[in-house]
Amino acid sequence: MNKATKNIAVVTLLGFASGLPFPLVSGTLQAWLTYEGVDIKTIGILTVLTFPYSIKFLWAAFFDRYSMPFMGRRRGWILISQILIMIGLYSMILISPQNLMWLSIVALMIAFFSASQDISIDAYRTEILKPKERGLGASLSVTAYRISLIVGGGLCLLLADYFGWEVSLTLVSSLLLIGIFTNLFATEPDDIVKPKTLRESFIEPLRDLLSREKSLILLLFIILYKIGDAYAGSLSTAFFIRGMGFSLAEVGTVNKIVGIISSIVGALIGGFLLTKINLFRALFLFGMLQAISNLCFMILALYGKSLSLFVFTVIIENLTGGMGTTAFLSLLMGLCNRSFAATQYALLSSLASVGRIFISPTSGFVVSFTGWAFFYFLTFLVSLPGLFFIFLLKKTINSAEER
Repeated sequence: MNKATKNIAVVTLLGFASGLPFPLVSGTLQAWLTYEGVDIKTIGILTVLTFPYSIKFLWAAFFDRYSMPFMGRRRGWILISQILIMIGLYSMILISPQNLMWLSIVALMIAFFSASQDISIDAYRTEILKPKERGLGASLSVTAYRISLIVGGGLCLLLADYFGWEVSLTLVSSLLLIGIFTNLFATEPDDIVKPKTLRESFIEPLRDLLSREKSLILLLFIILYKIGDAYAGSLSTAFFIRGMGFSLAEVGTVNKIVGIISSIVGALIGGFLLTKINLFRALFLFGMLQAISNLCFMILALYGKSLSLFVFTVIIENLTGGMGTTAFLSLLMGLCNRSFAATQYALLSSLASVGRIFISPTSGFVVSFTGWAFFYFLTFLVSLPGLFFIFLLKKTINSAEER
């Protein structure tokens, strides 16, 4: 196995390790608490347990500044995070919902160290992959991440139905060993100059980004590129059930299972195409396809209930979304300065979610005022400014692809 193949295999398996804890402290935990009869209001409050994933940029600089005394700056922190996540998950199983306060504290700890693992894995992937490897590496990493969401979510629930929650959670949590062994046999990125002080590790990443040509346009593009895709998906389940009248079984099968498979295929197609075309063309082509996919929702709303059109819409939306995500992650990796990749990647990825956080809450008001068809046409229009900025940033994108 040559070095490039090994590195891509490593970031793929680490992508699986990165995604596995998230469903265990979100959807799967909710299902466990519901099964044990915990009050729905309490379960709703506990959704804040995933908050560390949204604010991980706040402590990302710590991982740029300091190295562990073993395994290097990236792999050392990944290993520490992985071990603490496993300890937390096994503790959570032993505590059980009967001790809800302690269970919540442990789950919050798991989310914190899982977000910390994400910071280090994102930085590792950014540093270890060469420019020509980023497209394929990003697509396989996204694929592995989505598979881990299925394992930690749907498969865990299925196992719990047959063997009970303790056995199910123990088996799924043990799969984190895949990430630990992968990390142990991985190669640390080449020696990279790191910030000399913690203050520098906080300030320099932002200063570096803002010092680049058309930096404000670049940051605005980061916010806008996936915003139309996210806006369309914000009420998709409600649209299929309430707007179109599909059954829960139909929505669960098509929107979840078929949708996830389609997004995986889309990520793989995106990675393959990035080996054939440059990043600038890929961002525009995949972004345009993302925008057009929103019109499929509009057509379904206008046409009315149709299972075949429902399936087509879900496949196209997730296929193009997977392609767009692959190109977008490749760009984020190219934009990061390797001296503080953890902080910059965390900043950029958090910035990418800002638009979704602010625009998604408006979706219900727009639908109630205009109807479903116009809402999805609006999501198409929201997608267009991001495509326009691609042309203003051609030089920056080409530079990011080569660095």
